[in-house]
Amino acid sequence: MRFLSTFALVTCLALAACASPREPVTNLPAAYQAPPSAGLDEAVLDQWWLAFEDPQLTALVEQALVLSPDAQSAAARLREARATAASALTAFLPQGQLTGSARRTETEQVEGQEINIPGLSTSGESESYQANFNVSWELDLFGRFFAARRAARGDSAAARFAYEGARASLAANVADAYFQARGLAIQLADARETLRIQESLGDLAERRVELGIAASSDADRIAGDLAQARAQVANLEAQLQAQQRILLVLVGRGVDPVQSVDVEAAPGLVPPVPASLPGELLARRPDVREAEARIRSAAGRLTYAQLAFFPTFTLTPGLGISKQEQPGYSATTQNWSIGANVSQPVLNIPQLLLDLRAQNARTEQAVINYERVVQTAYGEAENALVQLAADRRRVELLTEGEARAERAFEAGRLGYGAGVTDLQTALSAEQSWRAVRAQLTAAQVQAQRRAVQAYKALGGGWPADDFSDSTSAR
Repeated sequence: MRFLSTFALVTCLALAACASPREPVTNLPAAYQAPPSAGLDEAVLDQWWLAFEDPQLTALVEQALVLSPDAQSAAARLREARATAASALTAFLPQGQLTGSARRTETEQVEGQEINIPGLSTSGESESYQANFNVSWELDLFGRFFAARRAARGDSAAARFAYEGARASLAANVADAYFQARGLAIQLADARETLRIQESLGDLAERRVELGIAASSDADRIAGDLAQARAQVANLEAQLQAQQRILLVLVGRGVDPVQSVDVEAAPGLVPPVPASLPGELLARRPDVREAEARIRSAAGRLTYAQLAFFPTFTLTPGLGISKQEQPGYSATTQNWSIGANVSQPVLNIPQLLLDLRAQNARTEQAVINYERVVQTAYGEAENALVQLAADRRRVELLTEGEARAERAFEAGRLGYGAGVTDLQTALSAEQSWRAVRAQLTAAQVQAQRRAVQAYKALGGGWPADDFSDSTSAR
C-alpha cells in the first residue's frame, strides 16, 4: 500500500507539472490597413484563376493540378500520412498471429536392444503437427486510444491542409509564370514594332539624304538604332521561349514544344479580389489550418505521454492444436488458454518524466508556430492588398501618360517627314513614348502577378468550405 501511495503521489505530481496546451494568441485587427476590396463572393477564391477570364490560364492551371509532378508528389505524401495515421491506431486492436509447424522424423536403431511397443519405438517414422493462435490485446482503461486518435487525426488533417497548400502554391506559380510569359510577349511585340518604326525612319532618312535636305549622319544614326532594335528582338524571343519552357515544366508537360503554349501579346484583365476580414484567414489559409492541426496532434501526444505513468493491462488468450504419430501410437490434442499481464512503470519514471517534458516543449513549439503562421498570413495578405491597389493606380497613370507620349511621337514623326522638325526631336519623342510604354507593360504584368499574390495570400486556390468548423476544433 505504501508503494502504491508513493506511486500515485509521483504520478499526480508529474501530471500536474505538465499543463494542457495553452490557447494561442491570435488577436488580428478588425480590418486591413489597405484600400477596401470589391464586394465579391468569397467562393471566387476557391478557383480564383477563373476570375481572369483567360481560357488559356484556366487550362494550364487545371492541367498542372493533374499532371504536375509537384501535384502528384503532394498527393502521394497525403496518402502516406493517412496510412501512417491509421497504422498508429491499429496497435490498440487485438494483435496476434497464427503459427504452425510440422515435423517428420525417421529413426533407425543401429545397435542395442530394439524396443517396439505402442507409444515407444526406437526405430521407425514419427510425425508431429502443431498450430497455435495467440492473441494479445491491451485493455485501454485510461484513454490511451483516444489520445492516440486525437494525435492521428491531427496528423491526417495537417497532411490534408499541406496537400491543399501545395496545390494552391502550384496554381499561383503557374499563373505567375504565365503572366511573365505574356509580359515578355508584349515586350517582344513592342520591340518588333520599334524595329518596324526604325526601318521606316531609316527609309525616310535615306530619301531625305538623296534629296539633299538631310545630312548623311541622320541615316547613320538611325542605322545604329536599327541594329539595337534587331538585337532587342532576338533577346526577347529567347527570353520568351525560355519562359514558355518554364511554364510547361510547371504544368507537367516539360517535353512538349514551346509552341504548344499560346501566349497572347496583350495585357489581360486584372480582376478585383473579394472583400475579406483578417480573421477569415484562420479558416481560409491552408497553412494556418495545417499549423492549427499540428497543435491538435501535439496535444494528443502530450496526453499520451501523461498516460504512460499509468499501468498497462494486457489480455493474452490463445488456442492450439497438436497431433503426434508414432509406430503404434497416434494422438491429437487441443488446448486453449487465457491470461493477463500488468505492467507498471517504476524505475523508468525519471525517463518518462523527461519524455513528458520534451513533449510539453514540442506542444508549446506547435502553439508558437501557429501564432507565427497567423501573423505571417496577415502580413502577406495586407501587403498584397496594399501593393495591388498601388499597382492599379500605377497602371491608370501610365495608361494616360502612354497615350499622350504616343501622340507626341506621331507629331514628331510627321514633322520630321515634312521637314518641320529635326531628327533629334523625332527620335527623342519616340524614345519617350517607348519608355512610357515599357513601364506601362511592366505595370500591367505586375498588377496581374500581384492579383495572384493577393488571391493566394487570402487563402485562395482550394475548397475551404469542404472542411466544417468541427474539423478545426481542438
